[in-house]
Amino acid sequence: MSTDRSEQRRELGVFLRSRRERIRPDEVGFAPGGRRRTPGLRREEVALLAGVGVTWYTWLEQGRDINVSAQVLEAVADTLRLDRQERNHLFTLAGLQVGPTRGDCGALPASVQKTLDAVTPYPALVLNARYDILAFNEAYCRVVLDLRKIPVEERNMLWVVFVASEWRCTFVESESMKVHMVAGFRAAMADHVGEPAWQDLVERLLAGSPLFAELWERYEVGAPSTRIKLLESATAGVLRIEPVNLWLSQLGELRATVYTPADEETEAKLRVLAGPAAGAGQPDRSPAAELSGRGVGVPVS
Repeated sequence: MSTDRSEQRRELGVFLRSRRERIRPDEVGFAPGGRRRTPGLRREEVALLAGVGVTWYTWLEQGRDINVSAQVLEAVADTLRLDRQERNHLFTLAGLQVGPTRGDCGALPASVQKTLDAVTPYPALVLNARYDILAFNEAYCRVVLDLRKIPVEERNMLWVVFVASEWRCTFVESESMKVHMVAGFRAAMADHVGEPAWQDLVERLLAGSPLFAELWERYEVGAPSTRIKLLESATAGVLRIEPVNLWLSQLGELRATVYTPADEETEAKLRVLAGPAAGAGQPDRSPAAELSGRGVGVPVS
């Protein structure tokens, strides 16, 4: 990973402005009157509340290369009323460590595909931080979306959700799901600002989906959702599924998501749709396997 620090600092300024503009002056003790060129708090008001210098905070928003300490960032985060995910995003953009260092990985081991097959009849797949689909099981193809029909180079969950139209099943609350996806992608991109592959995906999504462009402009950050989702199956009706995210920490930024049934009725439907042995004898359908047969390697982080 080679992050462009100047781009990362610029992104930090955009994020800070978006957060101070959402706080009304009267919420923090300032008079609402007077001429204000922008909504929300002024820079000097944020600096005053956080106990930092106005010049220092201005430079921070301007993306200047200045020294930033965790203690001062905490004060800014408290002033801007950031939640845990937003606070982590702030620290990442500022270049400060907010957790254990992520490792690098060069290939997706076959054991991961075996694990996905073993959880049948529950649909499961592996995504990286950019939402590229790296592996999936037969149950996912039968219940959610037949990823085998989508070219390997187009297997990105954001692309499929916002631009393509190949869904086998429809998420009933698709708008809420899309909001959470973009927020998660926004948060993950803090570690990859300036990287061509990430920037290219953003530009293609902005050009291909007005809804993605609208959600991207909101600048919300979040974590992958684990709340119960509703799927509308053409043959089985409504399925109530609960995503379980398993972080493959030894492989860097990868996570396996398993769609587990939220009730007995959905459990029974999944067993009919996917079958107890749906993955048995099936060829490896991961992008790594398909491209490796063509003599091409697939980076997963």
